[in-house]
Amino acid sequence: MATLTDILRADTELDASDINWLRLLVGDWQILSDLTFADMVLWVPTAAGEWLIVAHARPTTGRMVFAEDIVGTRMPRRRRPALNEAYASARIVRDRDPGWIDDDGVRIDAIPVVHEGRAIAVMSRCTNPAYLRVPSRLELSYMSTGDALCRMTASGAFPSSEVPTGQRRGAPRIGDGMLRLDVDGVITYASPNAVSGLHRIGHVGPVIGAVLAEITTEALRDHAPVDETLALVVTGRAPWRTEVETRAGHLTMRAIPLTERGERVGALIVMRDVSELRRRERELMTKDATIREIHHRVKNNLQTVAAVLRLQARRLPPGDARVALDEAVRRVGTIAMVHETLSKGFDEQVDFDEVVKRSINAVVEVARTEEPVRARLEGSFGRLRAEDATSLSMVMAELVSNAVEHGLSPVGGDLVIEARRGPDPRGTEDDGDLLTVTVSDDGAGLPADFTPNGDSLGTQIVSSLVQDLRGRITWSGREPRGTEVRFTARLRKAPA
Repeated sequence: MATLTDILRADTELDASDINWLRLLVGDWQILSDLTFADMVLWVPTAAGEWLIVAHARPTTGRMVFAEDIVGTRMPRRRRPALNEAYASARIVRDRDPGWIDDDGVRIDAIPVVHEGRAIAVMSRCTNPAYLRVPSRLELSYMSTGDALCRMTASGAFPSSEVPTGQRRGAPRIGDGMLRLDVDGVITYASPNAVSGLHRIGHVGPVIGAVLAEITTEALRDHAPVDETLALVVTGRAPWRTEVETRAGHLTMRAIPLTERGERVGALIVMRDVSELRRRERELMTKDATIREIHHRVKNNLQTVAAVLRLQARRLPPGDARVALDEAVRRVGTIAMVHETLSKGFDEQVDFDEVVKRSINAVVEVARTEEPVRARLEGSFGRLRAEDATSLSMVMAELVSNAVEHGLSPVGGDLVIEARRGPDPRGTEDDGDLLTVTVSDDGAGLPADFTPNGDSLGTQIVSSLVQDLRGRITWSGREPRGTEVRFTARLRKAPA
């Protein structure tokens, strides 16, 4: 489905600056929908002389008007006189006579979206008068604040381009808690959830009439450090976000300064109690650090084992025993390499291309060849789960080592590793990808008496591990010379 930017570029004559302004509005207009208990619909004039709906938001605080998806609806401009008037005059046009949709009356107020002094679109606020009742104080405060933001939209003061990107998890919504401040930062209204949130961080006493900056300062008296954006947010002077963390609780706050005719008249503060969310995040960070430390220690222990085996091998005379210990050192080192990679990440997955490249370099550097071995990787293994990465690293280490030591020694040559990964045609939605790997060289080729399940420990290890990966492996000769080994592996599906 086309994005908002794609639709605007294809069907309107808006420039990049106008399109970015509408993206900012759509990214932040859920707060308008929730405050006014109304569906918000964004209309743009097209080059063909129509009104086109490009975005739609439904309230989470009340009954919606449009249950179906209306984005993409086109309407001749003559049939939307209120939109035409709002667009031409750059002022809010209120609907006095509700229209009818599915036997329900719908009141549609047209609010121009002004950018750089001119209207570039119209936002309609759609409500159903049939469901109106005597509003509570909370609803009156919501609607008056929503009206103020709608007026700011019509004057080009909302949304704000100063809102920083990359906002933290736990962003507050209107229903999580709302404060209304006057120009001096005094709380003139607080929703029940907002009152509970302020009490949670340690405030004792009434909230209405108190200064929010004083409440947070008192709560943070014995807690440090303090977010540098805190002062501007709690006074409502900047459209930023901050967090208030005390021993008792953790609040995230967002400020939206309210203006009239370019002058700041107060602020809307939306807050959320994220104490439990932050506690769980800290637990996850602790668990991640513990898991990485475990992988680091496993890597160190494996390297210690490899060092002991290496020392033992040096004490033996040249022969089969020493060769066997040297191969054991290499295999243990390969497993240690996987754990080293896991110790540096934040999940239980490995960038296996890096593991393969390091394994190739380690084998090639110690290869006993008169001419150089030229190795390259084609394709990509991608990211693998730790269980698959350990087995696959052993398979690749054995195949690369055999190709260099038995195929390309001592004359050197080319070693090519080709990896192809894609959906498993025999798998289900719960299965992972199918990995096909080919290791080929232009060396001496397979011996005449070669059998895959012969006496070689290396081929036995490879065959066993490929079976563990639910795959198959074949060895064959190449023309005019060389060896080709191809195997498949059915990878485990990455965690969501």
